[in-house]
Parts: sequence; structure tokens; C-alpha cells
Amino acid sequence: MELAVYNQKGQDTGRRVTLNDEVFAIEPNEHALYLDVKQYLANQRQGTHKSKERSEVSGSTRKLHKQKGGGGSRIGDINSPVLVGGGRVFGPKPRDYRFKLNRKLKDLARRSALSVKAAAGEIIVIEEPVFEAPKTKDFVAFEKSLKLEGKKVLLVAVEKNENVYLSMRNVPGAKLMSATDLNTYAVLNNNALLLTEGSVEVINKL
Repeated sequence: MELAVYNQKGQDTGRRVTLNDEVFAIEPNEHALYLDVKQYLANQRQGTHKSKERSEVSGSTRKLHKQKGGGGSRIGDINSPVLVGGGRVFGPKPRDYRFKLNRKLKDLARRSALSVKAAAGEIIVIEEPVFEAPKTKDFVAFEKSLKLEGKKVLLVAVEKNENVYLSMRNVPGAKLMSATDLNTYAVLNNNALLLTEGSVEVINKL
């Protein structure tokens, strides 16, 4: 698959880059995509949720009334889960949500995600962006030239450029990532994937 290379003004430079069919044109494995995205989101969870059980609630342990003869239901102390302010039954406890996936499966998922984007025509190859100074309006103009204003955009470069990063960090939906850090969730969670020429060479070898 060949794609045109665009400059910062959104103009076709006349150059073409070749995308590796083994990375950008495979039959997407939906289950691999599901598992990799699930793992990524699970790994973001802190897992610090906690509610108090009956034994942890602060309150008297005195039996509220006798077991029989009162005409009402049996009840224990004021910490009972059936009473307002009592403990919670089977409440959340701190836990680690992370789980492991095999490297081959994660590689398959990433290639599947890139293939999905390529098939949808949501991959744009650009020259390495050069901003002389950090200016948000320069990146906004860059997006506008590619007709991507108001869309979620992921810019993939070989390495992090400080001026580019500072220019786009205040733009809603825009994100910068190095080619070696590319993951399935990042590829899918955008409307357009901007790849620099250098990053294409790196991704072709993934």
C-alpha cells in the first residue's frame, strides 16, 4: 500500500511511502483487539476502591432489642447492613486489575488496529513537523490544512519534539506519541492517525 506524503501546509509533496502489508493490510483479529484494549484500560485502573464492612463501621455493638417477643424481626447491632449507616455487604475491596497477555497476541492486535485504520482511510503520512517556537495556533493551522479541525488526532513521530508537543498539548483531542510506544488503544482511539515519514519506517518493522 502506498500513501502520499503531505507537508505542514496540507499540500501533496509528490513523494510516496510504502506501508508494509504485513502490518497495515492484514485481516483484523477482533478478539485480539478486544483483549488488548481491555488489558490497556484495566492497567489504568488504580483499584483503590473500598467500602466498610460490618466489622469496620464505627458504632455500638449493643443488641438493639431482644431476639424474640417484640413482634418485630430479629436484628443485631446498629452496624447491621440492613440499617442506614451500617456496613456494606460484599462491597468493593482494593485489588489489582492488571493481567498478562502474550507478546505475539499484542503484536497481532496492534497490526490489526493499524490495518483497520488503513482500510478506513484514516492514516495520513506527513513530513516531520517543524515548529520554530511552541505555538498552539501553528498546530491548529496545521490541523486545518489537513481538514482535521475538531477531530481526535494522534501524531506519531520517531521521537518526541518539544516544540511540537508544547504546540499541541492544549488542543482538545490531539496527542503526540513515539512510534516505539504505539499501542492498540492509542491507534483506535482517534479519528485520524498522522504518521511522519520516519515513523512509518519504524512501524513497518514492528
